[in-house]
Amino acid sequence: MLSETFNIRFYETDALRHVNNTVVPQWFETAREPLFKVFNPELDLDNWPLILASFTVDFVAQIHYGKAVTIRTGIQRIGNSSFVVYQEVQQPNAENEQVVVAKGTTTLVQFDYVQQRAMPISDTHRAQLLEWLVPQ
Repeated sequence: MLSETFNIRFYETDALRHVNNTVVPQWFETAREPLFKVFNPELDLDNWPLILASFTVDFVAQIHYGKAVTIRTGIQRIGNSSFVVYQEVQQPNAENEQVVVAKGTTTLVQFDYVQQRAMPISDTHRAQLLEWLVPQ
């Protein structure tokens, strides 16, 4: 799995001293950048090849300010024109052990914006995605 660790920013918290629930999808999108580069190495927005079809987020435990989080990203499934990304947020608990505090999936579709239709994932792109395949 891909892994990215960063500090929680103060403005990402709410009045209950938790990370706000709207923040996790943003973290997930940021951590998907290496997957975006499989399809668009320069991240050229004029030639963007993906579209988000759906996402889910499950909150497993409270996420607290003051301890870094790690976002782990992998591929759960690859279809003809779409693929499902599995992601999780880990944060140290009181014993300083990394635990999953949120997890989710995102379905991305290779998409031709000019023709407004899904496009098959090439064998080259499929092989790159398979490098990050996670067991279900």
